[in-house]
Amino acid sequence: MKVSARNTLKGKVKKVTMGPVNAEVDIELPGGTEIVSIITKVSAEALGLKKGMEVYAVIKASNVMVAVD
Repeated sequence: MKVSARNTLKGKVKKVTMGPVNAEVDIELPGGTEIVSIITKVSAEALGLKKGMEVYAVIKASNVMVAVD
């Protein structure tokens, strides 16, 4: 698999919560950090996402906002 995004993080699916339209996918990275992604239910089903599966969190953003109090 090759993608243009530079931030590709390998982890394991911790939990998949299916909704009527979307799915919430909790991914645990090595070291215990968790990332949560919202994808379409159709995509989650097509990928066959299940707890314990190895996956990649691919992060592509055109900008990053920074804020302070």
